[in-house]
Amino acid sequence: MRAGQNTGRRIVLITGASRGIGAETARILGAGGDHVVVNYREKRKRAEVIAEEIRAAGGSASIAGADIAEPDAARTLIDGVAAEFGRLDVLVLNASGGLERQAGPGYAMAINRDAQERLVRTALPCMRSGGRVVFVTSHQAHFHGRKPVPADYEPIAASKRAGEDALRAMIPELAAHGVELRVVSGDIIDGTIIVRLLERRNPDAVSARKDHGDLPTVIEFAAAVAAATEDTAESGHTVYVGGQDYLALPGT
Repeated sequence: MRAGQNTGRRIVLITGASRGIGAETARILGAGGDHVVVNYREKRKRAEVIAEEIRAAGGSASIAGADIAEPDAARTLIDGVAAEFGRLDVLVLNASGGLERQAGPGYAMAINRDAQERLVRTALPCMRSGGRVVFVTSHQAHFHGRKPVPADYEPIAASKRAGEDALRAMIPELAAHGVELRVVSGDIIDGTIIVRLLERRNPDAVSARKDHGDLPTVIEFAAAVAAATEDTAESGHTVYVGGQDYLALPGT
């Protein structure tokens, strides 16, 4: 029998899951009984290690390589999940980008808005009623326009906010399929690649956040992402992790 078929086990696809938050979320959900599809763009070996860790701990996992910014690759990714398991229960939109040195001027919007919306639209036909889409973002993006953003992070903040807005606009369409949206927003997460990239470009941006208190850890944030895949809040609900100064804004 194929993993996930006729077992009651949820089929969960996590984009960008070969390291960091995505990998830790995969471990948590795998330990909880889900079959986790670990998506990666280039780091196949890392993805294999994560999947093997999950299986060694008694869970179920597989890997699937795809650059979700490429429409054909995104379609192949979803088609592969549908062909193997017959459905998709949870889609965790963790992959993002824009801080890479080689990234072109339009890449942030392409990966953080266009690719996210396209992947959801592609996946929706194979998602069952009761399914869940979880969009992973940052406070600097979620509160874009209401709080200052370091100049180097501006394209990412603007594009991820645009991605969140695009997904929120899809809530009625998701509801027609019985699928709900959750957003998980976090302060800068200690130990992630984003922190390392920001520190290279603007060390003061990271130290300024630390002045407000300890940064959330990868494990803490991943636990919130995992919990958002099965909470009972209304569609569109936002879960906040860390960054109490952001949450002190009027109306939040």
